[in-house]
Amino acid sequence: MESHHPLTPAEDEPVPEGHKSGFVALAGRPNVGKSTLLNALLQQKIAIVTPRPQTTRSRQLGILTTSTYQIVFVDTPGLIKPRHKLDEAMMETAQAALLDADVILWLVEASEPPGPADRIIAEQLRGLREAKVILALNKSDLLPPEKVTTAVEAYRALLPDAPWILLSALKGQGCEELQQLLVDALPEGPRYYPTEQVTESYVREIAAELIREQLFLQLREEVPYGSVVRVEEFKEREDGSAYINAVIYLERDSHKRIVIGHKGEQLRQIGAAARIEIEKLTEGKVFLDLWVKVEPHWRQNERAVKRFGYG
Repeated sequence: MESHHPLTPAEDEPVPEGHKSGFVALAGRPNVGKSTLLNALLQQKIAIVTPRPQTTRSRQLGILTTSTYQIVFVDTPGLIKPRHKLDEAMMETAQAALLDADVILWLVEASEPPGPADRIIAEQLRGLREAKVILALNKSDLLPPEKVTTAVEAYRALLPDAPWILLSALKGQGCEELQQLLVDALPEGPRYYPTEQVTESYVREIAAELIREQLFLQLREEVPYGSVVRVEEFKEREDGSAYINAVIYLERDSHKRIVIGHKGEQLRQIGAAARIEIEKLTEGKVFLDLWVKVEPHWRQNERAVKRFGYG
């Protein structure tokens, strides 16, 4: 398949004969474990993970390179029916990734029977003639052995021609076998990214996501969904530490009060937990300066959605 990505081969060491490469889009409904799987395959955290659905908002590239192949994973937002401008931008991102992929990895939740959203996604995937589709039944660790056959048959009925695999991204079970399935499905091609590169995102972008991750982990209800984080300043210091100034934007004043908490305690907890994750990423000390501002109804505002980097 011709890639729509404006990429040229990376200026890196020569690739061997028969080298395989291509783009693998992770598709599925929200909260099936796409980001968890991406981190597991890369053996490094580049995508935020929470128990809440619709955590992923934008395209996240993860690059897995060996001596004989390079897989460029594209983690996308879960496929949903849009409710506002942010959702529309997210779905445009997801659809573009599917159209651009050499292989689509359709991730489903093995421990749950197929629902209406799974049937809609399967119908969309059947309409994509050029890309190969692999069905991955995730969260198999939650599936009792006596229910395996029923679960597999239910999902395979939606996409009968797709190769399939049972796995648990959280436990790391089946990841090696999945990797081999993906390599077998990829075309021969060049290396698009340097060998050591793991993602296309800048550290400041991942840092913003790690802060947003803590909003989902520490807060309830609607507050995290109406939040967006922008890193306004990122300075690397001579001693190897980094200074980060970030703003959490929220839709309502009441949400701002929740995020800040009594005497700023909630905001301090969010900052402390995010800083630990960012320090794992940067492998150095981080000074994190967090602020909170209100941007009313930004998810409904197309200009605001674009200003915050979506779509």
